[in-house]
Amino acid sequence: MLPAERRATAGLALVYGLRMLGLFVILPVFALYVSELPGGESKTMVGLALGAYGLTQALLQIPFGWWSDRIGRKPVIYFGLLLFAAGSAVAALASNMHVMLLGRVMQGAGAISGAVLALTADLTREQVRTKAMAAIGMTIGFSFVVSIVLAPVLAQWLGVPGIFWMTALLALGGIGLIALLVPNPATQKASADTQARRKDFARVLKNADLLRLYLGIFVLHAVLMSVFLVVPFQLQDMEIVSKDHWKVYLSVMVASIVLMVPLVVAANRGGKLKIVFVGVIALLVLAQLVLAGAGHSFWLLALGMVAFFTAFNVLEATLPSLVSRLAPPDAKGTALGVYSSIQFLGPALGAATAGFLLQHVGAQAVFAFGVVLTLVWLVVALPMRTPAARRELASATQR
Repeated sequence: MLPAERRATAGLALVYGLRMLGLFVILPVFALYVSELPGGESKTMVGLALGAYGLTQALLQIPFGWWSDRIGRKPVIYFGLLLFAAGSAVAALASNMHVMLLGRVMQGAGAISGAVLALTADLTREQVRTKAMAAIGMTIGFSFVVSIVLAPVLAQWLGVPGIFWMTALLALGGIGLIALLVPNPATQKASADTQARRKDFARVLKNADLLRLYLGIFVLHAVLMSVFLVVPFQLQDMEIVSKDHWKVYLSVMVASIVLMVPLVVAANRGGKLKIVFVGVIALLVLAQLVLAGAGHSFWLLALGMVAFFTAFNVLEATLPSLVSRLAPPDAKGTALGVYSSIQFLGPALGAATAGFLLQHVGAQAVFAFGVVLTLVWLVVALPMRTPAARRELASATQR
């Protein structure tokens, strides 16, 4: 990369990572906190608020990218970060569930992913663009792991409203980073690798291989939300105070990453990608069954969480790469744009459904919902076509 490309990539990756940190960091502590707010006794409302950001993300992800084609990348990114910061402030000040729901919707409305990727394409040459996208992708994975571990600690130090204020400040800091570190592009150029194009939607939505992957990312994030709606209460029922939840999450994340690496390596050796991919979906089913049957056994719960996040991390790393490789070469941006929108739709519908089930049926029904969804994905994934093998871990970050 040229110096200007390195600086632009670093700035954009940092902004993207900080924004995703703001979305992820609330997950392990949100359900416990809002259940104490007026209206929080309704687990349906808790689920709606947990996943609300995903709905506006899904609806606005592609339109924001198109909008950046018309008025410029940076203005759209600034506006999106301001929306996210404002939503975080509303959530921090929320005194009841309805205001919290509004704040989460506003957070999601700052849908800047498409504009950030488009600006990355504007500022990098084609031969180094994959490296730039990889850098941005790595910040997503890093943000997720750090967020899950740090959330209980931050909640203890700052309180959950303090976490929302922190995410607002991070968003405002992102505006400064874009202004100071990221150059203004000499020209805006449409890139089929990063931008969705209207003419390509029919093509990618009729592609059976891509539809299988779209279903997969929807299910993966729907069950992620359902797990975070129930597991914090399970830990609490085991008399593990919320300030100590980080110890559980840290142990689980370290173990899952250790187990993830050999699975990703195995997927790319000897044509075993499909075997590993389908096997990990089956592991996701098994993990939810273990969580459902954990009862008051901490070790069963920990085992289920390790299995769940091992499967989640492998699939999260593999799915975007498969989309990129199976999409028509001149429609990758559209395929990935649809993928990102459906990815955010998963939390919205998954959390809302899980909240309803938790309130009216119970925790077992939430896990049953996740198991059924994942089994459907498993059956649909079986006929998938295996693309030519290559290093998944490096390429998976082209999101």
